[in-house]
Amino acid sequence: MPKNHKIILASGSPRRQQFFKDFDLWDRFDFEIRLKEVDEIYPDSLKAEEITNYLAELKAKAFDGELLENEILVTSDTLVWLNDKALGKPKDYDDAVEILKSLSNATHEVITSVCFKTATTTETIFDVTKVTFNTLSEESIRYYLDNYKPFDKAGAYGIQEWIGLIGISKIDGSYTNVVGLPTEKVYNYLTRTFL
Repeated sequence: MPKNHKIILASGSPRRQQFFKDFDLWDRFDFEIRLKEVDEIYPDSLKAEEITNYLAELKAKAFDGELLENEILVTSDTLVWLNDKALGKPKDYDDAVEILKSLSNATHEVITSVCFKTATTTETIFDVTKVTFNTLSEESIRYYLDNYKPFDKAGAYGIQEWIGLIGISKIDGSYTNVVGLPTEKVYNYLTRTFL
């Protein structure tokens, strides 16, 4: 059967790349990872999913005029939302300590937006998951940072890592969304729209 579409994933995240490989759609789609540097700056007036929608679409705009008729570009952005404030990737070790202290014994939202762009259309979806941490001791925070170095992750943690195993008491919503991609929504969008 000929492959009618190529999915281009514009993400350097190993977790997102693995999710796409695990979708097992590659008898029907071609697949490529294509990266571009984008300054992830957004207007201060934006909140919650407005930020992730904006940034996912900003990443897609970097490909304006480049996509062929059969190509589907996928970009995404994830942030942690706590007390009406966005927590992105930590600036450094000390920032990561402060972020994890703020998440300790609290519930936050993880928001991921995914933008699907073709030569003629752009559509963005998002998902929200609520995550509750137990109290995290400073010792456990520093152990996690020293051994897992989650400095490329929004909120300074990966739910699939040690901190998620020992620190998270409750999750309400999609687990994979917290890892970085709402896989069920993405899979359903791709298969419903392009197959």
